Parts: sequence; C-alpha cells; structure tokens
Amino acid sequence: MKTAGMVVCVWMLALASTSSAIAQSAPISEKQKIEALIAGIGRLQDAKIVRNGWSYDPSTAVRFLHGKWTANESEIKTARDFIDKVASFSGTSGKPYLIRFKDGRELPSREFLLAELKKIEASALSLP
Repeated sequence: MKTAGMVVCVWMLALASTSSAIAQSAPISEKQKIEALIAGIGRLQDAKIVRNGWSYDPSTAVRFLHGKWTANESEIKTARDFIDKVASFSGTSGKPYLIRFKDGRELPSREFLLAELKKIEASALSLP
C-alpha cells in the first residue's frame, strides 16, 4: 500500500532527475565554446604559437587571445567569429597565426581551431 508521502517522494525524485537531464542537455553557449577553444590552445604540449614571426608558449597565447577577444568583444558573437576575427591572423600584419608542433610541423591556427570547434560541438550534442 502506497502512502501519500511515498507518492510525493517518488514524484519529486522523478521531477529532479528530469530537471537535471534538461539542464545537462542545454546547448553550450558561444562564450563557452570560445573559452573551450582558448583552453585548447593552453593545453597544447610541446607546441609554440607563431605570431608575426615570433614564437610564444601556449600560456602566453592564451593571455593574448583573451585580451584580443575582450578588445573586439562587440564584433564577436559566435565561436566562428572568434576564430575568423581574432584567433586566425594578426590585425597588425595580416599574417596568419601558426601552431608549430614539436616535430616542426606547422598548422594555421584557423585550421586547428575549426577542427577543435567541430569536436566541441559534437561533444555538446552527445551529452545526456
């Protein structure tokens, strides 16, 4: 025999788990995507970021990208805006930013970041 208290308790547990699932499946914001892209640069081990012919470690590049994003915030509405307007080339020289890996291979930052964005968006879609 079920008591009213048990029914209410079961109902509240069901409601709580449904709310949790809805919150977890909320789409990732563009700001969160940008933060994840910047964090991805910061996690590059044994790589250098090349800007205007000078090499920088990832932590320096992270600080620089945050500052450039902040300075251009009014123009950046999406993660793709961030990639195309902030994180792909020098506003001073017009030269592309490069990622130089330990093995000497270089990749334009735009290519790297677009691939990372694809992973971020795919990961967000697969969340419960």
